[in-house]
Amino acid sequence: MPTLSLRPAWLRTLLPALAVVALSVGAGWWLGQRQLPKPPPVDPRRAALTREAALLQKRIDTLQATPQDRQRLLELLVGLERKPEAMASLEKLADQDPQQWSLRLMLAELRRDQGDRRGAERELRQILTQRPGQIEALQLMGLLLLEQGRGAEAEALVKGAYVTSSKAPVKPEALGQGLLLAEVQQRRNLPAAAEATYRQLLLAFPADPWPPLGLALLRQQQGRWKGALEALDQARERSKTNNFNRAALDRLAADWRLRALRQTPQPAGAKSPPAPSVSPPAGGGSGPPAP
Repeated sequence: MPTLSLRPAWLRTLLPALAVVALSVGAGWWLGQRQLPKPPPVDPRRAALTREAALLQKRIDTLQATPQDRQRLLELLVGLERKPEAMASLEKLADQDPQQWSLRLMLAELRRDQGDRRGAERELRQILTQRPGQIEALQLMGLLLLEQGRGAEAEALVKGAYVTSSKAPVKPEALGQGLLLAEVQQRRNLPAAAEATYRQLLLAFPADPWPPLGLALLRQQQGRWKGALEALDQARERSKTNNFNRAALDRLAADWRLRALRQTPQPAGAKSPPAPSVSPPAGGGSGPPAP
């Protein structure tokens, strides 16, 4: 006995066509999903650091955080490229503890990194108002001013701190300030002024290798190889009684002597002199890295 269908004839005809369309649409959607760019895989380490930052922020919000927690949160925010949040956190901390100038210095560095030079300058001036000779603030302020074409202002600022520290009795911070002043003068294309500053430092700090090393580098940049090597030898001599990387200076001296020989014109038919021998370093220290 034939089965009776409850569907009208027109519907029985249309259903196979609808099935074909549904299958086509489904296949197209599936292919489209296969062609869409996949989201980048989640970095488990970054996810863990993000969770740690959230926990630290919660502790700060509930007034349960230690100074170490605050420092760690700042490190995480900067490392995770969440610099606006880091700046907001730093600003609160700096306002709460004005004596911690290092917090405001970090805030100035972040503002400069974000292109807010005016804001960075404002933070640095707050530090320098209380600590006019603070070398890290002077360094960053000098850089900011040079970047804005305000070289004369940068030199005047650093020179003022250096002159104050150089008055008898000479303060230890005068060395760093003087070296910074010479660097600013070089950046302003004032080599004679920079050399004069280095000479002052040579006399004021007769045992320190940094002033003759700075003078050597200045002369080398000018192509004055003889004077550069004289100053470099002076730095090497001073490094014997100073916690300085003597081996690095010996390598630099050997390199410069070879370069000086190559650039010295030789008479026609003359033989090139043999390369100079460099004595092994005597008592090299664990001082600053190779210049």
